[in-house]
Amino acid sequence: MKVGFIGTGVMGNAICLNLLQAGHELWVYNRTKSKTDNLVAKGATWCESPKAVVEQAEVIFSIVGFPKDVEQVYFGENGILTATVKDKYLIDMTTSKPALAQRIFTEGEKLGAKVLDAPVSGGDLGAKNGTLTIMVGGDKAAYDDLVDLFKDFGKSVHYFGPAGSGQNTKMANQIMIAGTMTGMTEMLVYAKKVGLDLNAVLETVGAGSAANWSLSNYGTRVLKGDYTPGFFSKHFLKDLRIALDTAKEMKLELPATEKAAELYAKLVDEKGLGDLGTQGLIKLWWN
Repeated sequence: MKVGFIGTGVMGNAICLNLLQAGHELWVYNRTKSKTDNLVAKGATWCESPKAVVEQAEVIFSIVGFPKDVEQVYFGENGILTATVKDKYLIDMTTSKPALAQRIFTEGEKLGAKVLDAPVSGGDLGAKNGTLTIMVGGDKAAYDDLVDLFKDFGKSVHYFGPAGSGQNTKMANQIMIAGTMTGMTEMLVYAKKVGLDLNAVLETVGAGSAANWSLSNYGTRVLKGDYTPGFFSKHFLKDLRIALDTAKEMKLELPATEKAAELYAKLVDEKGLGDLGTQGLIKLWWN
């Protein structure tokens, strides 16, 4: 297929490599052009704007940092919706606001586009290995058309309902991860304080009922002092704030998620360590 991709950071770049490997033609845009160099070397074509990507491709993906970036990509100067989008597929995979996903769907539908919100989970390793979990909302017919394409970079693909449903599912996912990340961090802090062998603790805890994805993927990185981002802490804090804002609109209290957001706010806003991976949370206790 003729695929466009906007946003080639940690996640987007790896997804693009899988799309190229699957044999798709690929047009790419990123604000920092150099982050597309490896993709162009493998056959992708650089475009000067999101609008230019849409003009070449039939399916256009985006995965950027924050809701404000999504708004710019779709509604800004030379944005996606300034191009002719009739009969084209527009899929935003950024973890963003459900209300923004609904707005993009409404505006895209007016112009004849087929719109999906499809945030992903699985981190950098899932993106590299093509094993992402993809949570989809929006046009059901469009989802049915693109399931095979999603499977070129994802292992688990699910449709959840109308526009915004993918984003709401991702919020549920991030609420769960908030608990596992804080649990893993405090577990290591406690184990170190009482003098336990931390590698042995990881092996033992990971083999029992406390096993979870955060533990198995980030525990060993922490012990190696590896805080490179599979997922940026600043982006995780953004996700938690979206989840809490959405919950507040529904008059729903999420006290554990609120505490996780407070901790990540200390890491990101007070310590200025937002470019660390989410495992960097342990730096609130360890230097």
